[in-house]
Amino acid sequence: MVKKKIEKIVAEFAEPIANKHLFELVDVEFIREGTNWYLRIYIDKPGGITIDDCKIVSEEISDILDEKDPIDQSYFLEVSSPGLDRPLKKDSDFEKFKGELVEVKVYKPIDGRKIFEGELIGLIDNKITIKIDDEKVEFEKDQVAVVRRVIKF
Repeated sequence: MVKKKIEKIVAEFAEPIANKHLFELVDVEFIREGTNWYLRIYIDKPGGITIDDCKIVSEEISDILDEKDPIDQSYFLEVSSPGLDRPLKKDSDFEKFKGELVEVKVYKPIDGRKIFEGELIGLIDNKITIKIDDEKVEFEKDQVAVVRRVIKF
C-alpha cells in the first residue's frame, strides 16, 4: 500500500482516539529507516504529552490496527510528542503559532538562501508569511520543505 494512503488511513483511526482523550493528532508518519518500517503517531495537548498519554493512545490504536490490518509489512509503532520544534503542517498550525519565531526551509534557493528565520504572520492565500526585520516575506506552500518553530533558551 502506498505510504501516503497508509498515513491517511491510520490518521482516520487515530483522530477519534486522540479527540476522546482531548489530545491533538499532530501527524502520522509511515517511514522506512534502514531495513525497518516505523509508524509514528504524534499527539499533543496544552501543557505537553506524558508517557502515560502515549501509552493510552498506543494501546488503543494497536487494537484497531490489529483488527483492521491496513499495513502489509511489519513495522514498529511509536506514539510520541511532536517536540517543541515540531514542523508546522496543518493550516491550523499556522494560526496556532502566529507571532512565534519560525524557520522556513525552501527546496530551491531564493536570493541564494534556503533557510529563513522570522516571526510567523500566518498562512495567507496558501502563502506562508513571515516577518524578517520589519519586512514581510511570502513563500508559496509548495516551495517550502519545512517550517519549524525556533526554540531559544
